[in-house]
Amino acid sequence: MTLDEKQRALIDDLNLIPDPHERLSALGSCGDAVRLPDEAKTDALLVPGCVSRVWLQGTLQDGACRFRCDADSPMVRSLVTVLCQLYDQSSPNEAATVEPLLWKACGFEKMLSPTRLNGLASVRSRIREIAAGFLAT
Repeated sequence: MTLDEKQRALIDDLNLIPDPHERLSALGSCGDAVRLPDEAKTDALLVPGCVSRVWLQGTLQDGACRFRCDADSPMVRSLVTVLCQLYDQSSPNEAATVEPLLWKACGFEKMLSPTRLNGLASVRSRIREIAAGFLAT
């Protein structure tokens, strides 16, 4: 499944929930599969540009990007986890070039504060940088 197909499936699944507020609440049930253990939460992994502390780790395994993350705010953790799950196991080229459409497609842009949207853009930028680094090697 391509990253575009994965994103489309996520958007379709979320949009089965008619109310956008309930849709956003459903993100809180995201799994812990991409969660960073406490000992990995180092200053080197902090994402600049986020009001809450957000940690992001990217590795390359068998030609696929692997992303793990965490945040000190539960809501931010849910949002960042969705991004990590979306880009996890994608090719470095896809992770570097495919932009997240779900914030707009699910109506979250209207519900999230500009500060949260800027923080998510910072996380996306860091994912892009990590993936681009894998392409350069």
